[in-house]
Amino acid sequence: MTQIRKAIIPIAGLGTRFLPLSKVFPKEFWPLVDKPVIQYIVEEAVNSGIKEIIFVIRPERKEVLDYFKKYLKRTPELEEVLKMQKKNHLLTELKNLEKITKKISFSYVLQEKPLGDGDAILRAERLVRKKPCAVLFGDDIVESKVPCLLQLTKIYEKYQKPVMALYRLPRKKLPSYGVVWGRKIKNRLFKIEKIIEKPVSLKETPSNLAIIGKRIITPEVFDYLEKNSPNLPGEINLTETMTQMVKEGKEIYGWEIEGKWLECGNKLAYLKSNLYLSLKHPQFGKELKKFLGRAWRN
Repeated sequence: MTQIRKAIIPIAGLGTRFLPLSKVFPKEFWPLVDKPVIQYIVEEAVNSGIKEIIFVIRPERKEVLDYFKKYLKRTPELEEVLKMQKKNHLLTELKNLEKITKKISFSYVLQEKPLGDGDAILRAERLVRKKPCAVLFGDDIVESKVPCLLQLTKIYEKYQKPVMALYRLPRKKLPSYGVVWGRKIKNRLFKIEKIIEKPVSLKETPSNLAIIGKRIITPEVFDYLEKNSPNLPGEINLTETMTQMVKEGKEIYGWEIEGKWLECGNKLAYLKSNLYLSLKHPQFGKELKKFLGRAWRN
């Protein structure tokens, strides 16, 4: 039985929803409380048994490699400064990040033009070496007791087929997402029978199960991506490719995740997720609640 040990994280997008800041500051480094979005994704991968992460990046954007690799060689000077200033909490955070990076290896491939997430995933195919792998998009965080990716890998290990993460949403929100309908296999598990990418009306939504940016894909998915023609914007899209697979009778499973989906794909969603995590933070939450209470009264 093949286990999931590699994860592709495509972060080569232009970040247009976060302009103008995203012109100079990658959206995956926007902080959620006290660490960047991308660190949450990497931590989830590590806690799910992933041993190698493959970033898909633009040629001019290699900050993610600096962030995770530099901490493997922390400078003694920085440690001494933090000790002298009695900032032990910061030293602890750096050491925690170092522990994470020691558990996993990092590599990268380039996507020079924004030709879709499917094209980005294809760029990493040679490093995956015809094995199943995870795909984790940088816009989605899941707060859960069991890491979301680990939930998906358990489903894959049983069925050995592609798996999509799903989340129930109010129907009025569904036109902004990919939506699926599936035959229920058991609690939370579905065999996907229909996928609609961003339905134009509520009448077209087959269910209230939206697709989250976390999946397990197989070599067969790569094969379909390779032969799939670009859509009208000139992109190869992973969801559209998996839609075609479903239409041709290929087995794809959907898992309604256990946990809370925190979106970071646009400014408002990011602000909501940041506020939610900030108010729950053990160090900052209590004081922030007091501050918001005072601010609201004033």
